[in-house]
Amino acid sequence: MEQEEVKKKLIEIVVDKLRCEASEVTEDTRLSDLGADSLDEIEMLMEVEKEFNIYIKDEEADKVITCGDAFELVCKKVEAL
Repeated sequence: MEQEEVKKKLIEIVVDKLRCEASEVTEDTRLSDLGADSLDEIEMLMEVEKEFNIYIKDEEADKVITCGDAFELVCKKVEAL
C-alpha cells in the first residue's frame, strides 16, 4: 500500500471517529486538539488496526500524540507486512 493511500485512509478514519473536518487533520495536529479523549483515541486506533489488518501494542499507542505519529506508525506496520 502506498503512503498516500495510507494517509488518505487514516484521515478518513480520524474524521469519522473524531467528528472533525479533513482540513483540520495535518501531521502536526494533536489528536487532543481535535477533541479526542482517551476513549476516542482507543476507538480510532482499533479502527486503524481493523482497516489495515495490523496490531498496535499499548506502548506504541501511548506514543501517538499527533496525526503524524499515527501516520508514521501505520506506515511502519504496513511496510512490515
